[in-house]
This record gives sequence, structure tokens and C-alpha cells, in this order.
Amino acid sequence: MGRIKVFSGLDNLRGVHRLLEGRRAGLMTHPCGYDHNLVSGINILHDNYNLTALFACEHGIRGNYQGVASYDDEVDAETGVKVYSLFGKGNKPTPEMMDEIDVMVIDLQDVGVRFYTYIYSMAYAIEACCEAGKPVIVLDRVNPIGGMACQGIRLPADMHTFVCDYTLPTRYGLTIGEMARYFVWYKQLDVQLVVCPLTGWTRGMYLDETDAIWTPPSPNMPSLQTALCYPGTCIFEGTNLSEGRGTTVPFEVIGAPFIDCGKLEAAMRAQKLPGMGFRRTSFTPTFSKYQGEPCEGVQMYVCDREAADPVAAGLILLETIMDLYPGKVTFRDASFDHLLGTSDFREGRADARTLIERHRPLVAEFREQSKPFWLY
Repeated sequence: MGRIKVFSGLDNLRGVHRLLEGRRAGLMTHPCGYDHNLVSGINILHDNYNLTALFACEHGIRGNYQGVASYDDEVDAETGVKVYSLFGKGNKPTPEMMDEIDVMVIDLQDVGVRFYTYIYSMAYAIEACCEAGKPVIVLDRVNPIGGMACQGIRLPADMHTFVCDYTLPTRYGLTIGEMARYFVWYKQLDVQLVVCPLTGWTRGMYLDETDAIWTPPSPNMPSLQTALCYPGTCIFEGTNLSEGRGTTVPFEVIGAPFIDCGKLEAAMRAQKLPGMGFRRTSFTPTFSKYQGEPCEGVQMYVCDREAADPVAAGLILLETIMDLYPGKVTFRDASFDHLLGTSDFREGRADARTLIERHRPLVAEFREQSKPFWLY
């Protein structure tokens, strides 16, 4: 069977023409903001409407920042439009920035995982539009890891950071347009939100079941397989274990100089995790943790998408390494807790399986709460 033809909100931009015509438009986007013909949304809005401001999230408006704490405002060389940096120094558009536009357009490719920062950039932009009394248009895109599975740890209501908020579970099963609708409900915002929908996509589809081209939404998200593993492996950023940054398979390989890859492979295979596979591997990161140092570990695979729970697999992998190498694993406490969504694991109040089971009904509750915001 051939892949399903799917058109993004950007492809369907004519559906919101009346909201853009004659108005000053701001655009929040990143390197995935291309239409079906691989034409940049920046150029489309610049050529057809009055594009007066660009708003850049993590990694920059055209993906030119690998992994910096912040970067400055700039001018887009191709269009001459001012680019406001919304990463690091201030994550929310200021009233002065909002004065430059009449309508905000948001076109971001999400990966369907709570700690990916683009959904928070969108949320803060929607809040700014609410405060300024200006409409916001979200151009919807495929959730690349599907819209059916909700998994992981659901955040408590009192946890608020740029990688965790809004009581989201690790994997939430919404498109970015649906997430925008959820945000508006959750924050009770009085804002005109219009979602320009996808056509051709249904909830059960993964990106590779469509004719959409994978464009890395960030430098360390090179493939769909990466995105499938990411819900379970991003927590390693909050430890001294390498999450594979500085390799060609970030968030798929996990390791450290003190690990015996054969021993870890055997231990993970013994776990018999449904839909998951683990293969011994060796790697030497070219940057980030253990730069230039030989590491051993495992590469994680999602082999059966319907059976797999990568969040549970990542947490069990971490627990297994801790059991094999007592005292070797250390935590960046706040970072790890925010990524996982709780301090219970790090502080020894729950093991991996207990924690996942404890949150299963909370995640199911989120799924029911989110259904009113489904568009597909």
C-alpha cells in the first residue's frame, strides 16, 4: 500500500486567507516550516502577505543554532524581516514585539513528547496574543509518532518549567494544533485561536505512513526512529550517562566509559520488554558528554510500535545501569526530575515499573480530558 497523501496547515493556508489579508503578520516557525513542495513558510508569507516579524524558538528560525543557551535578535538574510529571539533571554513575546503585528501565525513541527520545547514556545505566544487582544493561527502538522498512544509520567499541577507544564504526560498523542486548543482550555484564555487543519491524516498514522518528508525539527532529532525512542531516552540528559549527543544516533544510544556493552545488552534482553529491542554498541561522542572518550552501551529500538512503551523502556534501562554499576550514575537533580516529571524515582520512593503503573490511570485520565480538543 502506498503512503497516504497528507497536507499540512501551511499547505492549506488559503483556508485562513481572510484572517491574513491586509494585516501585519508575525510568524513563529523553524526549519520544518515547509509546504508539500518544500517551499519555506517564511517565503510564502513574505511573498503573499505582509510579514512584519519572525519569532524564533530553540535552534533558530532556520535551524542555525546547534545547542546554545540563548541567541540574539537578528534580521533574516533572505527576506530582511526582523527575527526576535524567544529562546533563553525571554521565552514569551513582549508587548513591544506584539506591537509589530496584527496576527500571529505559528507553524512548528512537534514530536509529540512533553519535554520538546516548541510546544511551550507556542503556548507563551498564545498567551501574548491573549494579552495583546490579537488572533493566533496555528498551522497544524502531523504528530510523527502517532495520535493514539499516551504514555509515561503525568506532571503534577504545581510543576512549571520550560520542559514540563500543563499536567501533560510524557507522550500525549496530540497534534500541535490540538495541543494549542488544550492550552487555551487549560489556561482559560480569552483569545481568538484558529487552527488551520491537516487534510489526509488520521490519528493512527505515523509520519512514515504518510508522504510527508522527515525534516529534522532540531539538530539532534535526525530521524523518526529517534523520535520514537526520545520519550524514553531524553531523561538521560539529566544524568552523567551519554544520551548519544555527538553521534549520528542521538537519543537512540545510551552509554558511558564505565559500561560493558555485552553485559548491559544481556541484562536488557532479560527484561523482555514488549515491542522493544536492545543491541550492544560502542561510540565516541564528538561533542557533549564524554567528548572524545570511547563509550559502551546499548542502542534502543522500537520494533513494534503498537506494543512498545519507550518511556517505560528508558526508565528500566536507567534502573538496570544503576543496578549493574552501583554508585556510578549521578543526577543533575532538578533537570532529571523535570524531565521525568517526578522526584520519586531519583529519591528512591518508586522503582521504574512501580512508577509507570502508578501513573497509568493518570495518563488515561489525560487522554479522556484531551478528547474534546481532537480534530481528527
